[in-house]
Amino acid sequence: MGTALKGEDTLAPAELRAHGVPLPLQGLHAQVLDLIGLAICSGTLAAGSVVRTDELEVRYGVSRSVIREAIRVLASMGMVASRRRVGVLVLPPTEWNLYDPQVIRWRLASESRTAQLRSLTELRTAVEPEAARLAALRAPLDSASELMGMAGKLWAAGRSGDLQAFLDVDIEFHRLVLSSSGNEMFSQLNTLVAEVLIGRTHYGLMPENPADEALQLHVDVASAVQRGDGDAAHAAMLRIMKRAFSEMSSIWVQAPDPHA
Repeated sequence: MGTALKGEDTLAPAELRAHGVPLPLQGLHAQVLDLIGLAICSGTLAAGSVVRTDELEVRYGVSRSVIREAIRVLASMGMVASRRRVGVLVLPPTEWNLYDPQVIRWRLASESRTAQLRSLTELRTAVEPEAARLAALRAPLDSASELMGMAGKLWAAGRSGDLQAFLDVDIEFHRLVLSSSGNEMFSQLNTLVAEVLIGRTHYGLMPENPADEALQLHVDVASAVQRGDGDAAHAAMLRIMKRAFSEMSSIWVQAPDPHA
């Protein structure tokens, strides 16, 4: 039986809540988009399969216009392609816009969570240390000072055990490092970094109390940026990334490597 959605103000259905989709939904179109996107990322709608719009209408209990809008958005993400007189073809992950925040959320909410977290952490390890090095060379004085202030707030939130406050400041800290790099392409990765930080917290993959070493490393990054020491900023950020990878290493070994 399909998941019927009725009314523009319908709350998130049980299927979404069960999969832990963290973001609030905004209207019927967004709910259907989330359900189909999650079905694709979880493999319920497998790559290479073809589904007709009328089947989707029945499955989700919505009008054709709602399904068409969801398909249009999914097509813009490279997840599906409409085939005239055939239906909607589900495309493989190699075709998806894997940097799209919604795609990241769906993958984190699906059984591919481990692979998604690993890929994101590897990407961060490659990018953020270099962003920190460039920030030390390019950041305006006020940005460097703001970074030091955020490092202090991280200490306070970490020591108090307030994970939500820690998450909020941590997102802003890494966003500011990326934007202070002076590289506009690095800067646009801030949404991706926010998603992985939110995902780690939402799925219980953050320690309840951040270690003093992790808190100190953020101070070290900020201090190096403020004094213009690119090598020190790079080294401290690299240690942050390696620590994050180590903290999640237990889930790497429990799940099969998709590239093996």
